[in-house]
Amino acid sequence: MRLVLLINIEDLISTVSEWVWSPALVVLCLGAGLFFSILTRFVQVRRFGEMVRLLFATDKKKKTGISSFQAFAMALSGRVGTGNIVGVATAIGYGGPGAIVWMWIIAFLGAGSAFVEATLAQIYKVRHNGQFRGGPAYYIEKGLKCRWLAICFAVASIIACGLLMPPVQSNGIAIAFAESLRIHPAIVGGLTALVLGLVIIGGVTRIARVAEIVAPFMAVLYVLLAIVVLICNASVLPSVVSDMFRSAFGFHEAFGGILGSTIAWGVKRGIYSNEAGQGTGPIVAGAAKVSHPVKQGMVQAFSVYVDTLLVCTATAVMLLATHAYNVVNVDTGAVLYSSPYGLGDPDVTYTSTAIGTLLGANAGHVVIAVALAFFAFTTIMAYYYYAETGLVFLLGHTSKERKAIWVLRMVIIAAVFYGSLKSAKAAWDLGDIGVGVMAWINIIAILLLFPKAIRSLRDYEKQEKSGKEPVFDPKKLNIEGADFWEHPEEPGKEG
Repeated sequence: MRLVLLINIEDLISTVSEWVWSPALVVLCLGAGLFFSILTRFVQVRRFGEMVRLLFATDKKKKTGISSFQAFAMALSGRVGTGNIVGVATAIGYGGPGAIVWMWIIAFLGAGSAFVEATLAQIYKVRHNGQFRGGPAYYIEKGLKCRWLAICFAVASIIACGLLMPPVQSNGIAIAFAESLRIHPAIVGGLTALVLGLVIIGGVTRIARVAEIVAPFMAVLYVLLAIVVLICNASVLPSVVSDMFRSAFGFHEAFGGILGSTIAWGVKRGIYSNEAGQGTGPIVAGAAKVSHPVKQGMVQAFSVYVDTLLVCTATAVMLLATHAYNVVNVDTGAVLYSSPYGLGDPDVTYTSTAIGTLLGANAGHVVIAVALAFFAFTTIMAYYYYAETGLVFLLGHTSKERKAIWVLRMVIIAAVFYGSLKSAKAAWDLGDIGVGVMAWINIIAILLLFPKAIRSLRDYEKQEKSGKEPVFDPKKLNIEGADFWEHPEEPGKEG
C-alpha cells in the first residue's frame, strides 16, 4: 500500500511538472529571448567586449553591496551545477545530440532576457540592513505596481529555491559519491548539509566570497579537462558536430522522429542550467554596486555564455565524442541509440564514463563526484540567497524577519539532506516545477517592463559616446519607482 502511494505521488509530481513545462512555456522563453535580442540590437553580441571589461569593474565609491565580479560569481555558482553535468546528460539522453544545439540557442537568446531582467533588478533595487536587495519581486512591485504578483513570485522563490531545487543538487552529489567511492548517500547528504550551514550563516558576504573563488576555478578546470578528452578523440569531432546539427533540426535518420523532444529537452535543460528568464539571476544582479543598471545587465548576460557555451558544451562534447550516452524515446521507451558501455537511464554516470575513457573507470567516477560536489554545493548556496531575498521582501523591516531567516536556513539544510536520499527523477521533477513557476511569472513581468531596460541601455550608450562615465538618473529617463537611485546616499530611505 505504501509503495503504491509513493508511486502515485511521484506520478503526480511528474504530471504537474509536465503541466508547468507545457509547450507554451518553451515558446514563451524562446520568443521573449528573441524579442529582447532584437530590441537591444543583440547587445549580447555587439557589446561582448564591454561585458568582459565590466566583469572586473565596480563602483568603489559605494560601500554597500558586492562587486560586479562577486555578483557574476554568485550568478555563475547558481547556474553551474548539476544542470551542467547531469542535466546535459538528461537532455541528450531524451532529446538526442541535437538537444545541445537548442541549449546554445536558448543561451544566445536567453542572454537578451538576462540583460533585461538584470538591468531591471538594478533599477528597482533597495537598500536593506546594509545590503542591496533586488530581483523580480521588487521590480514587479515597484515597476508594475502589482503587489500581489510580487508576493506570488517571492513565495514561489522561497518554495522553489528553499525547498524544491536544493534536493536536485544534493541528489546528484549523493549518487556520484555512492557510485565512485561507495559512500552512503546519508553520509554525503549530512556532510553537505553541515558545510552549507557554516557558509549561509555568514550571509551574502560570505556566500559571495566563497562563490568568487570556487565557481570560476571549478568551471575553468572542468572545461580544461573536457578539452583534453576532445584532443584524445579529435578524429571523431567532425562526425560529432554533424550529428548535433542534423539531430537539432530533424535531419538525422535515427533521431528525426523525436524532434519535438529534442527542442523541448534542450530548451528546458538550457533554462534550468543558465537560468535566463527564470528570475533568479536578477536577484543576485540587484546586490551589486554599480553606477548604472546596464553595467550589471551586461555582466549577467555574459554569465549565461559561460554557463552554457563553455561548461554545458564541455559535458556534451565529452559524451558525444566518447559515445558515453544512450538516446531513449521518452514517449515509447524505445532505445534509439545504445552506448557500447552498457549505460542505463541518463544520469551522472554518462559523464563519469566519458571521463573514464581517458583516466580509467574508477578515476572518472571520482573526478565527476568531486566536480559535481563543488558545482552543486555552490549552486545550493545561491539557491539559499534567492530564497532569503524572497523572505526579506515579504517580511523586511518586521520583527519576524530574523526568526524567519533562521527557519529558512533549517529548512534548506533539511531539504539538502532529504534530497540525497530520494530518487533522481522525483528530485528533477520537483526542481522543474519550481523553475517553471518562477519563469512563468518573471517572463510575463519583464515583457511588461522591458521599455525601462531599453531606455536605460540607450541612455548608457549615449553617455558613453559623449565620453562620460555612465551614471543613472531615473528622473531624466522618466522611470518611476527607482527610489534608491533618487536617494543613493540616504541609507534607510527605501526598502
